[in-house]
Amino acid sequence: MAPTARTAALVAAAALGALVAPPALAALIALGVLAAAAADAWSVRHPPALDIDRPAALSRGVAASFTCRQRSPGPGRSFLRQPVPPDISLTPSEGFDRLEGAIVARRRGRHTLPRVAVRREGPLRLGSWYHRAGEEAEVLVFPDLHAARRLAIAVRRGRFAQQGGIARGPLGLGTEFESIRDYLPDDDIRSVNWSATARLGRPMSNRYRIESDRDIVCVVDCGRLMAAPSGDVSGSYTRLDSAIDAAAAVALVADEAGDRCGTLAFDAAVLRALRPRRNGGDAVVRALFDLEPAPADSDYALAFRSLGEAKRALVIVFTDVIEPVAARPLVDALGPLARRHAVVVAFAADTGLSDRAAHPPDSPLDVYRASAAVSAIDQRRQVSALLRSTGAEVVEAPPGALGAASVAAYLRAKAKARL
Repeated sequence: MAPTARTAALVAAAALGALVAPPALAALIALGVLAAAAADAWSVRHPPALDIDRPAALSRGVAASFTCRQRSPGPGRSFLRQPVPPDISLTPSEGFDRLEGAIVARRRGRHTLPRVAVRREGPLRLGSWYHRAGEEAEVLVFPDLHAARRLAIAVRRGRFAQQGGIARGPLGLGTEFESIRDYLPDDDIRSVNWSATARLGRPMSNRYRIESDRDIVCVVDCGRLMAAPSGDVSGSYTRLDSAIDAAAAVALVADEAGDRCGTLAFDAAVLRALRPRRNGGDAVVRALFDLEPAPADSDYALAFRSLGEAKRALVIVFTDVIEPVAARPLVDALGPLARRHAVVVAFAADTGLSDRAAHPPDSPLDVYRASAAVSAIDQRRQVSALLRSTGAEVVEAPPGALGAASVAAYLRAKAKARL
């Protein structure tokens, strides 16, 4: 219970009135105002019933609507405020009798929204009572599923294309005949239908549907290297965020292509393991969404052994590389894995290094910075060459494009019947 600003103003006016009126009368008026404020606050001593419409799940960085309103208009008015944890923003977060805002999460994982704070003012606006209404609610924040679903829709419609590449959907080289169409410059010569070409007088190609029911395993490194900033525009995401976004994109595209998808997450130990399954995209996302980087070196050999003697699959390893010595455990562990499976190693490019190396120096310090950036870029190229020597394909892309690049590598493997 607390007085309002109106009560304070009336008491102050009564005190000033003591200068021109009998002090006893001024004191009596002040006491009357305080008594009215107490009665006014007592009339709103019960917490209001609220109708709260809040999302149970969010995609990181994507706004969703939040609504909180008083179920029945009681005496006076209610000032509503929804507290939020540091990694979630609500705009606006306050309102009278009704609160409508946009809620945005900046970090994956599980977050708790506290109970709504309510200040009820009495009909006279002299007294107020503070309440906590509603219940605490857990909000699950998933990776950027909107971008992943856009990629899946583009693949479904045959409009997926990497920047600078040719649009290609989930159809390509395979064994199951689909249709005959006009020859395209990027078609394999083996797909030319010579009979149809002679009959129509123009080059024609056979179109084959790629086999489905292949296994895809997204292996996500959660070690200390993945805690580094990803280099995105906002600067608030880690390399693990970029990796999980890309893994979600691959998993949802695998659902569209009719393949089975699973995942394995690890640092010094195996954290999550999900065997490939049909329509496993949602299960993969739920298995990865709340992982955080650990201050430990990643045990690649343990993780790759955990894949067991499963059937041949496309294994996409989302990790980070710095220089050849640090990458030696990864290179040593990839050899046995690549002999049994088709392997892709995907990591986010450090765009800051490229920018620093290309920026004209303005001072001697800039020269040293550019030299260090060039050296780091050269070391990353050496690591990429070592990884390719094991038989793995290497995908390096900016953080925001890592998902599209990983999907493109997956579709290329299907087109070449590597799975």
